[in-house]
Amino acid sequence: MNVDGTPYRTIWLAEDGWRVGIIDQTRLPHEFVTITLETLDEAAEAISVMRVRGAPLIGATAAYGLALGVREDESEAGLEAAYETLFATRPTAVNLRWALDEVSTAVRTAGAGERVAAAYAKAAEICEDDVATCRSIGEHGAELIKAAYKKTGKPVNILTHCNAGWLATVDWGTALAPVYVAYDAGVPLHVWADETRPRNQGASLTAWELGQHGVPHTVIADNAGGHLMQHGRVDLCITGTDRTAASGDVCNKIGTYLKGLAARDNGVPFYVGLPHSTIDWTIHDGVREIPIEERDAAEVTHISGRSDDGEVVSVALTPAGSAAANFAFDVTPAALVTGLITERGICDASTEGLLGLYPERR
Repeated sequence: MNVDGTPYRTIWLAEDGWRVGIIDQTRLPHEFVTITLETLDEAAEAISVMRVRGAPLIGATAAYGLALGVREDESEAGLEAAYETLFATRPTAVNLRWALDEVSTAVRTAGAGERVAAAYAKAAEICEDDVATCRSIGEHGAELIKAAYKKTGKPVNILTHCNAGWLATVDWGTALAPVYVAYDAGVPLHVWADETRPRNQGASLTAWELGQHGVPHTVIADNAGGHLMQHGRVDLCITGTDRTAASGDVCNKIGTYLKGLAARDNGVPFYVGLPHSTIDWTIHDGVREIPIEERDAAEVTHISGRSDDGEVVSVALTPAGSAAANFAFDVTPAALVTGLITERGICDASTEGLLGLYPERR
């Protein structure tokens, strides 16, 4: 995708072939800053504090982080320690474990003296696969947007939650990939972007990248979505997911479940975009089995923004002494999901629906 007309991915190798470049998303939307990761610990920190975020990008960063770790220590003990360091950074997104397993397998099957090269090669493969996967998700999902436009002849209003766009992946995005493909094809559309408290990824990241691409959009308070649906101002919802159970239950940023409920009550189609790497085939009851990350309460009690004089500051929102809880994700049961948009096509949110697209998992 483009930043001020310059094409970027969210993660890349530096010219030296071993250091890893990323966009520091904690600085957006006020500053576009890129940084370079040189060590395992720097990669782990980038994931943990959300310099990179979004399930596919977390996986890609973990893959290169493991490569950095193997570069520091090629031994089996070094590989295992690097794996555990990265695995501990974020508990909910299954892409993290998937990517670490992929790179670990590649390293263990490599010959002596080839382990570092094998790690970097597999990390690069994971990134290229993500780009192709997300582009395909976009092509399949764009057909839904085109159909909605053909039905009414009016610009299609799409509601999304959190950020599941280019910034959440290596390129294109999951939930926003259909938006970009449809928009580039000339389909009139408009995006309602939930602010997504408490970290405000919708207000900051989604709005920023849509603006960079020229997509019409409006930022709304999280609780405005139901009102818009009641008044016929949402044609379909598309969100992403950090982990999808084999049953079709989807785990996404906190507040997604409420959007699913409102969509069902108002007859608005509710779709979820996801790559194969986000499906956890070991889990069949997302509500009870998917681990939900609880983050620092300060993300709820404080908020950061740019003051009128241009300085980025953090201010308190809550009374001193009030307790705060910060559940980062919730699970939307499959019964509320109209369909899952994958790189292989669109299916029902069910075990049979997923197995229809991924028969090798039977």
